[in-house]
Amino acid sequence: MKKLFSLLGLIKGYKLSAFLNVVLNLLSVIFGLFSLGMLAPFLNLIFLKTDGEYAEYLEKVPEALSWSGVNADLIVDHFYYFMADLIVSDPQGGKMNALVLICILIITFIFLKNLTRYFSYFFLAIVRTGVMRDLRDSVFNKVVGLPISYFNEEKKGDIMSRMTNDVQEVEWTIMTSLEMMFRDPFSIIVYLITLVMISPELTLFVVLILPVSGFIVGSIGKSLKKTSDDGQEQMGGLVAMMEETISGLRIIKAFTAEKLTISKFSRQNESYTQLMIKMYRKRDLASPVSEFLGVLILVFVIWYGGRLILLNAESALSASQFIVYIVIFTQVIPPVKSFTVAIYNVQKGRASLDRIDKILLAENVIVNPSKPIQKRSFEKEVEYAAVRFKYQEEEVLKGISFKVSKGQTIALVGPSGSGKSTIADLLPRFYDVTEGMISIDGISTKEMKVEELRSLIGMVTQQSILFNDTVQGNILVGNPNASFEEVQEAAKVANAHDFIMSLPGGYDYNVGDGGTKLSGGQKQRLSIARAILNNPPILILDEATSSLDTESEKLVQEALDQLMKSRTSIVIAHRLSTIVNADCIFVIEKGRIIEQGTHVNLLENSVTYKKLYELQSYNKNN
Repeated sequence: MKKLFSLLGLIKGYKLSAFLNVVLNLLSVIFGLFSLGMLAPFLNLIFLKTDGEYAEYLEKVPEALSWSGVNADLIVDHFYYFMADLIVSDPQGGKMNALVLICILIITFIFLKNLTRYFSYFFLAIVRTGVMRDLRDSVFNKVVGLPISYFNEEKKGDIMSRMTNDVQEVEWTIMTSLEMMFRDPFSIIVYLITLVMISPELTLFVVLILPVSGFIVGSIGKSLKKTSDDGQEQMGGLVAMMEETISGLRIIKAFTAEKLTISKFSRQNESYTQLMIKMYRKRDLASPVSEFLGVLILVFVIWYGGRLILLNAESALSASQFIVYIVIFTQVIPPVKSFTVAIYNVQKGRASLDRIDKILLAENVIVNPSKPIQKRSFEKEVEYAAVRFKYQEEEVLKGISFKVSKGQTIALVGPSGSGKSTIADLLPRFYDVTEGMISIDGISTKEMKVEELRSLIGMVTQQSILFNDTVQGNILVGNPNASFEEVQEAAKVANAHDFIMSLPGGYDYNVGDGGTKLSGGQKQRLSIARAILNNPPILILDEATSSLDTESEKLVQEALDQLMKSRTSIVIAHRLSTIVNADCIFVIEKGRIIEQGTHVNLLENSVTYKKLYELQSYNKNN
């Protein structure tokens, strides 16, 4: 229940609407109770035979009503006195007049009941939709704020399932039960208080047998929660498999693995289906079980109440009171039944809440310091000082140290898996160093605001990350406040303006999901235009041209040369021909710097770099 209360804690932003919903629900229950209460005078007064039978009510001349002395008995006495006087004063039409009055009162109370109930829904809609909006915002904001390392451990499809299916499940189960959870407890309490006032002994009997049904319902609910939890986990696996299949469809078709993929999905889908059948069967027990238990309790009440009247001539419970008691008790059963269904829904929804909490409660290790040092410009140098980094238990970097002065270009080369990209990712704090320190102008990156740190750094990666938006929208990611003229200028510097103008719609052309409507070189030049618009003093180029053909590489390299002018650049290079003019080249192997120097010096004095360069030159010539 702790997680449920944490969800309901989101309601605090909608206190007024929640309060009005509670008040209106309470009024709705009271008006409904009054409409049922009209049965007692109907039975007691309308069907009495003689005037002498009304004398008992007329003899009780009530005292004048006053706010200081008003109570339920006094109000009832006044009402009975008024009704009896109305009937006796007109022997011909008194009963009909009393009947019409009671009917009018019943209609009035029913109208007020439904009116207040509607407005309770009116305000509940604000609470329900607002809470779900806030929950979606919280989950999305948390995902955006989590470090890159979190996504290395989780399946992307499963995260998407938690953000969509699980949040939707919470809305369908817990939030649809809010109305029951707010209204039904009031209904049950008010009706039980009324039943106690009519017959304490009979109500005590009811209260003693109710826990039995509660225990049965609770046991099934716990089982439902576990099954639902398993179901949501498997749905996450299904979404993950769908996402992987769509992303890898080219490979699946290339290796004619369609049957294998379909078979794998069908097995998991069948397992999920069987689990859902099991869950729905348990959930669908809620209504019949609660209804059967309610009728069973009603039969016991009829038996026990009838016994009190039949075996005790002096019983305080009259026949008319007993009939009203039964009618009111039948009104307790629907809210108890719907409250039981709400409990089932909450148990089912808690499984989704648990999965959502795995995101909301995930630790964000990349945090701002309590007293950050303000740093909004780059003046002197970037320094890596004895930097070590562990990923899980594997040590990826083993004491990396170097300096990059302002305006310099350094390059990182080496075999795949040597730690080049990790070195670059540590600078903007996508990960935090395990030991050592990275500093900008002598200030540790951990002592700076993450937002200010990253505003100093621009990145162009091997995989061009574009969004399903227009060309202009993708470039503006680098600086959302830039003008259209500035966007055009950035595109021109990136050698992108000409091909953009050839697209239908130009800068308003939608590039498709991930930029699928553009070639690799076009996507990369848009990425460079984005970085140019951001205008960062420090630049990270992570194998920005390695996946391009020769013609595209030439255009992109020209754009990169423009981008790197007057900037401090860290270049991760696969093609060594692109870094021959770097101020310093570091050869990385197994997390260590094994060689360093300029291109010329390394060709003359190194072993590894010379071997890599000669091998690439040989492949290029052949």
